[in-house]
Amino acid sequence: MTPTEILIVALVGGGTFFGFVAVVGIIRLPDLYTRAHATSKSDTLGIVLTLGGVALVFGADLAVAKTALLGLFLFVTNPTAAHAITRAAYDQDITPWTTEGEE
Repeated sequence: MTPTEILIVALVGGGTFFGFVAVVGIIRLPDLYTRAHATSKSDTLGIVLTLGGVALVFGADLAVAKTALLGLFLFVTNPTAAHAITRAAYDQDITPWTTEGEE
């Protein structure tokens, strides 16, 4: 394997790992606020890493510019959307999970 192919595999593998972490966060975490935090951070990093691998596969082409713009768009909008969702939940008085009352 060439160094470029190794980097592509590493980026896509890292993106897959962080996508898996986001899925585990949705399943395992107790409330909306912690789930939104886990998914917005992990999913954003996973998507950016995967798109980096895709850009390397395409090489120097117009598709790389489109992939970079898509990555930038997702890098900005994913955390912003998660913040808007959690802010709306907070405004509707959805209480966060706490450890009070647990023995």
